[in-house]
Amino acid sequence: MSTKGDGTRAVRAGLPEPQQYEPTLPGPVFAAHYHLSGEPTGPYTYGRDANPTWTHLERAIGELEAPDEDVETTVFASGMAAISAVLLSQARSGDAVVLPDDGYQALPLLRAQLEAYGVEVRTAPTGKDAQLAVLEGAKLLWLETPSNPGLDVCDVRRLVEAAHAGGTLVAVDNTLATPLGQRPLELGADFSVASDTKGMTGHGDILLGHVTCRDPELAAGVRRWRKVVGAIPGPMEAWLAHRSLATLELRNERQCANALALAEALAKHPAVSGLRYPGLPTDPSYANAVRQMRRFGSVVSFVLADRETAERFLSALRLAEDATSFGGVRSTAERRGRWGGDAVPEGFIRFSVGAEDAADLVADVEQALAAAIGEN
Repeated sequence: MSTKGDGTRAVRAGLPEPQQYEPTLPGPVFAAHYHLSGEPTGPYTYGRDANPTWTHLERAIGELEAPDEDVETTVFASGMAAISAVLLSQARSGDAVVLPDDGYQALPLLRAQLEAYGVEVRTAPTGKDAQLAVLEGAKLLWLETPSNPGLDVCDVRRLVEAAHAGGTLVAVDNTLATPLGQRPLELGADFSVASDTKGMTGHGDILLGHVTCRDPELAAGVRRWRKVVGAIPGPMEAWLAHRSLATLELRNERQCANALALAEALAKHPAVSGLRYPGLPTDPSYANAVRQMRRFGSVVSFVLADRETAERFLSALRLAEDATSFGGVRSTAERRGRWGGDAVPEGFIRFSVGAEDAADLVADVEQALAAAIGEN
């Protein structure tokens, strides 16, 4: 096992060997083509296939996903590009895939595309490992744990064991946890997938995604899909992402601690119902979470009385922006029902906890709740 701590690995992940008078992290390489005489046997031939800046980032993410294993990571232009690459590179007409019915909002769009290609799509909730009931004969099982936005957690090891016994591949969307909170490959999954737009890069200024595989053949299929559809990240985005990984452990530690402090405060408030945070001992997912997660993420969800109360709450916040997405250093919150597509009450709030001082953040939320329910 690796003897390096999370902070050390995050700071140093993917860095090349030191070269005299060269920067520690080489700058982004902007190149559509490379000098290429004779046969194309080198690593870099054309900008859609490979890029040195991607290579450094892919190695860095691989070191975080599986510190003690040889794995292959492929980076993409967005999280949805990464998700699509796994599902569409593996499923063929006549295959069946299993998706969560409470997962990321764009999954239904992908479901419709799979069905248009002749793939059978089965769905079941994340909670209580309900996907087991529709697993038989499937080509691929897609897990999202914790789920977004409901924050249910399934038992990855249990589902992987059942899936592999029937010849089914398993992919885990690990966006909410990040590799510092959960390592799907160590839990037996075949693919670890994430939108790095969120907690991995953490500043709300980059769209990026990745897929990490242990099996070189599976990784080759994912990489081939990226080449075919051209879902490649820009070199600048990849370089910024690698730079941002250096603070991942610092950000993650602070945000997870803040999220727990906020959840504990919300649990005592009479205007709050349906509170979910996997790290809260009273949460329905806590037992699963403590078995497979090392940190519990930066997102807290809860329900206020109705749409109007939720809107007043959001308007009264001073330290959290009313914005979508999550995982950033600045807290954000939104009434998730405004988008449609999620089976949540009108007063459902998804709160992405940032790196502010916990006492300040809790105080701001408490004053916003007071304003929302008309307390003086």
